[in-house]
Amino acid sequence: MFRPKGDDRGQVLSSLVAVAAVVAIVAGLLVLFGTRGHDSLADEPAGATTPKPSTKPTSGPSTIAASIPGPSSKPTAPATTPTQAPSSTPTTEPSSQPTQPPATQPPATQPTTIPPAERPAAEIYNNTPRKGLADSVAGRARQAGWTVAGADNWHGKIAESTVYYPPGMLDAANQLARDIGVSRTKGALDNMKKDRLTVILTSDYAG
Repeated sequence: MFRPKGDDRGQVLSSLVAVAAVVAIVAGLLVLFGTRGHDSLADEPAGATTPKPSTKPTSGPSTIAASIPGPSSKPTAPATTPTQAPSSTPTTEPSSQPTQPPATQPPATQPTTIPPAERPAAEIYNNTPRKGLADSVAGRARQAGWTVAGADNWHGKIAESTVYYPPGMLDAANQLARDIGVSRTKGALDNMKKDRLTVILTSDYAG
């Protein structure tokens, strides 16, 4: 059996030591260069990533500006002010007295006009101290179209100036009373003629 010499063993051991040293150096270099790119993340917590700036320009507006509400395109509805409901109480208090309608005059009745040819004759008497009163009123009656049969004084007590008429001559008596200004007509007395009108003037006569 062949055994190496003492010098040969020394050469083999020195060769193995050199190879191990080279391997250790290479491994150290690999470890050094392999961990250099991760040194910046050594102090970062696990799962945290550093955002990188984007190389593309942003096409839209900033998200900060977008978060600010802009003016609405719809017109703002005006605030509705509650209108006051009409009061149920009237503004003016009703009068305690009912309003009376304006007084209306009844339609005037046209007095009956008798043609002069159809009028009866008339006698006129003065029952006042005034002299010539009967003649004065007789002239007024003639001017109005009446036929005066006589004028004289009347003795007796008469309440007021009156035109006396016999039956059937009421319209003629009313017309004569209007023409000479007497306000009263009455049926003829027993001692008066029944074919004519009789006028007796008293102190109330103003004509």
